[in-house]
Amino acid sequence: MTTHIPKPSPAEVSFPALGTTAALFVTEPGALPAAEVILRAELAAVDRACSRFRADSELTRVNLGAGSPVTVGELFAEALLAALRAADITGGAVDPTVGHAMTALGYDRTFASLRPDDVRPLPPARPTPGWRRIDFDPGTGRLCLPPHTSLDLGATAKALAADRAARHAAAATGCGVLVGLGGDLATAGPAPEDGWRIALADDHARPATDHGPAVAITGGALATSGIRVRTWRRADRTLHHIVDPATGEPAAPVWRTVTVAAATCVDANTASTASIVLGDRAVDWLRGTALPARLVGLDGHVVRLGGWPPDSDAPAPGGSR
Repeated sequence: MTTHIPKPSPAEVSFPALGTTAALFVTEPGALPAAEVILRAELAAVDRACSRFRADSELTRVNLGAGSPVTVGELFAEALLAALRAADITGGAVDPTVGHAMTALGYDRTFASLRPDDVRPLPPARPTPGWRRIDFDPGTGRLCLPPHTSLDLGATAKALAADRAARHAAAATGCGVLVGLGGDLATAGPAPEDGWRIALADDHARPATDHGPAVAITGGALATSGIRVRTWRRADRTLHHIVDPATGEPAAPVWRTVTVAAATCVDANTASTASIVLGDRAVDWLRGTALPARLVGLDGHVVRLGGWPPDSDAPAPGGSR
């Protein structure tokens, strides 16, 4: 998903982070330096806590200690609780115990480092251990994973970083803030007069055009999940990064992208990711959430739910869970 901002444009900056592009927009140009410091600090903290690809991250320590109790820090606990809540409200469609499945598929390093065509055979797919087997006490920070279980918090940790950064930057600067981390966007503070205009696309890195679909939001968050961008080849198969916990395989391709509006980026990301996993069942499930959503099928047909407006510059409803 790409972001267009109405004129006059707020100040902005972008840079690589968390395996994607971080974009920061503020309504007051003078607030940009302070907001950028906060954003970079939040991203660094989330990376240290939740990265699957850092030997020194807290997540790596937790995964290596599976089967034995460990004590986790405050930020990791917040990220884990967000992941467990996502699993609960999606009936396990978004499950943090997909770590071994991701590794088995070949996503065992940063996406930029993946081999473009890996000829190694794929091991047999297995269902994930399941989030209900995680023993976690938020009061003490004591966590015990089942043996041979590996967490992957990627489905919610990036969205949590966007929520935290936007909220803290707006509180510190007193102005409107939009934080975009790839397909995850969070806002806080007063929006521009005409709202934050968001251009929708399969790939956040692809330049948007003036003729593509767009919405404008005055608050809350948007998240887009899709199966077209983070793909790789292995054993003559094209794989993508959204795993169905029930099978340990990439989710069956039904929707090209799903975009959801919600009060927080974590809620929006949870719903968009779950919709990719649920496939044909996503429409009925999303109707039950009452969240505004736009689903694009493999053939390009569009389904709009929860008051999502026609493809235009019209504002999208804020939505809340």
